[in-house]
Amino acid sequence: MELKGVGVVLTGASGGIGQALVRELVSQGAHVLAVGRRVEPLQALLTDLGERRAQVQIVQADVSKTEGMWQILQACRQSASPVRVLVHAAAIGGFGGFENTEPAHIAASLQTDLLAPLLLTQVLLPLLKAQPQAQVVAVGSALGHIGYPGQVSYCAAKFGLRGAFEALSREYADSTVRFQWLAPRATRTTFNSNAVDAMNAELKTAVDSPEAVAAQLLAAIRDARPRLQIGWPEKLFVRLNGAFPALVDRALRRDLPVIRRYFSTAAEAVVPLQHAQGDSP
Repeated sequence: MELKGVGVVLTGASGGIGQALVRELVSQGAHVLAVGRRVEPLQALLTDLGERRAQVQIVQADVSKTEGMWQILQACRQSASPVRVLVHAAAIGGFGGFENTEPAHIAASLQTDLLAPLLLTQVLLPLLKAQPQAQVVAVGSALGHIGYPGQVSYCAAKFGLRGAFEALSREYADSTVRFQWLAPRATRTTFNSNAVDAMNAELKTAVDSPEAVAAQLLAAIRDARPRLQIGWPEKLFVRLNGAFPALVDRALRRDLPVIRRYFSTAAEAVVPLQHAQGDSP
């Protein structure tokens, strides 16, 4: 899709990947409704954009709340550029042992990472279907394909969202709306705690910059690619986990003592309720 003059709704715009993706979209001439729960980083983003700030409209809304979804719908209806692209990039994370994870955090993770994207998509679908061509994009994660120790609730939400988008892409295959699942690997943003960063370093996990991830996401959006897994060997692990899960079981079991050691230093039993996501550990 040619993005010049196109209206794009982007949730999670106050975080690392989200902000980088706003910049990429603006560079292509898109008009972005930048949605975030925290207005301060959104205002800072506008300042950084300089003359191009006119292409961005801030929408302060909590996607996990019903009133937040209606705020987004109202902003879409009032947008000077008809909305043709919806990008779900808001999520919450959390690293630590399952037994010590607060039940409220598990519920919040499923609400924000799974239910909110589905419900917001449902709310905006009539507007999208009215366009000659439209796209709904889930910024997923490698952890939507591979269950990872210490990430139970995040994996549950991302596995569910991937399945939902696969079903939606097939349900609307004969319509003008395309559904995309685009999955980054570990990304260098504040989504991850110091404990996760240290664990990634010890395990020699490859970590991408948000700018590099945003550039690949933009290319996939422009090409309307239905699926994308960023990074190698993550692409291989995803395929192995689907075809030969026992191989991944053995690999992660070898890493389990290291992963568990960082449970005790993890600082986020409960984390803030909105970040730009895709920063899998």
